[in-house]
Amino acid sequence: MNRKTLVLAAAMGLLAPVLAACGDSEGGSGDGDGIVVGTTDRFTASEEAPAPLDPAYAYDIGTWNILRQTVQTLMVQPRGDGEPVPDAAETCGFTDAGNERFSCTLRDGLKFANGDAITAADVKFSIDRARAIKADSGVFALLSTIDTVETQGDREVIFHLKVADATFPYKLSTPVAGIVNPDDYEDGKLREGFEVDGSGPYVLESEVENDELVRATFTKNPSYKGALKVNNTKVEMVSFEDADAMGDALEKADVDVMTRSMSPDQVRELGNATDGEIDLVESPGLEIRYLAFNTEAETVKDKAVRQAMAQLINRGELVGKVYGSQAEPLYSVVPAGITGHSNAFFNKYGEANTAKARVLLEKAGVSTPVKLTLHYTTDHYGPATKAEFEQLSKQLNDSGLFETDIKGAPWSTFRPAGQKGKYDVYGMGWFPDFPDADGFIAPLFDENNYLNSPYANAQIREDLIPESRRQADRLSASDSLTEIQDIVAIDVPVLPLWQAKQYIAARDDITGTAYMLNSSSSLQLWELGRGVSG
Repeated sequence: MNRKTLVLAAAMGLLAPVLAACGDSEGGSGDGDGIVVGTTDRFTASEEAPAPLDPAYAYDIGTWNILRQTVQTLMVQPRGDGEPVPDAAETCGFTDAGNERFSCTLRDGLKFANGDAITAADVKFSIDRARAIKADSGVFALLSTIDTVETQGDREVIFHLKVADATFPYKLSTPVAGIVNPDDYEDGKLREGFEVDGSGPYVLESEVENDELVRATFTKNPSYKGALKVNNTKVEMVSFEDADAMGDALEKADVDVMTRSMSPDQVRELGNATDGEIDLVESPGLEIRYLAFNTEAETVKDKAVRQAMAQLINRGELVGKVYGSQAEPLYSVVPAGITGHSNAFFNKYGEANTAKARVLLEKAGVSTPVKLTLHYTTDHYGPATKAEFEQLSKQLNDSGLFETDIKGAPWSTFRPAGQKGKYDVYGMGWFPDFPDADGFIAPLFDENNYLNSPYANAQIREDLIPESRRQADRLSASDSLTEIQDIVAIDVPVLPLWQAKQYIAARDDITGTAYMLNSSSSLQLWELGRGVSG
């Protein structure tokens, strides 16, 4: 099948996308058949994670992409990125000069999808519930700067913060701050299974097989009042076992759109074609990949071992052999395109160099070869993950300083094992909670972090993160953010590898694809419509 390619250009990765080739990217009919979207994300309920879609628990890109369609937040990321704007709220803003008091007034007549009125008390319940449950996913840490939540009447909510936090409006746009109905969600207890109720643009119907969500049907919520324009009446999201099966479904028109994660080969094939019924949409992204370390594990407890790995890994070669032009080498946990980014790891280690790595290990008295297993997830970050880890293992082994093997596991067991410290070295990805440097730094290095990492740097946690949050002008926070990145490059609790571009493929009668994904890889299904084939 012939195909045509749409490329979206975005200065610094954060401006509104613009089409550089044929194909309609805006508008779309609000009528017609439901639009079917394919994904390789897997949604599983297990004994260890029985409540994957509870806003007080969910903390990965897949589950958040379901919640963003269904559970409304006070603030929302606008079309084309930028600072968040009110959604469930009519107005929001800091009411003091110190960024410690944040007030929101709800829209008049706001309702849950079942018709129940939403009041300020429901907002307070939802936020306080997530903070109190303290789920082991670590998502509650996004609300850690809140001291108390106050209500005044039925429509005003006031957040009193412990410390200044200029990033707080962004945090209110994340699903953990979603407004839930006390009739559906218990205080102090997670809601198990795959039911979701809220006041977002869609109502969810879940099709579940063997404790796995295989199809999510999003039907337009007639009660929705907010900032988003919904361009369709129904979207179905279907979960596929792998990228090949998803691609076959697109070829056969069983799905209209496929999103994460396509294989590098699929992207190359679609990108090289020039005409046909399928459009490839490429846009800048903020997804990063990195190695995480259990810094208390005997094999990598010595900082010199982690530094030697940082000195050995050739990111350019890794990306070139596995992802080609679909990714860029990354030398910090804060990706390019974000204010405050620095190439801290390149500044510290330069190009890959075996001799320098050997000196690091010898000075620390570390016996070589260092034996390690590199763990990766088989079904969460795309089909090329195994090839990536084969390359990483080869680079380390070819140095003669390491003797590594690799081992894969499904996300449902991989994620809990990483949190519990069962892996010494393992591969992780990060899609930012919001497009700000704090959205990459705090979740990995602050208290109650996403990794449940034993690494704790007092200067980062007690001084530099709070200092950066005091700066409403994010450019003014660059000094403290750069210092954090420099410390991470020295201590190497994580090792950044690459930053990805992002892709979707859609049949050419689907409109709105330019805005289906924002820079944080958040799905915005309301942008999709069905138009005239190009």
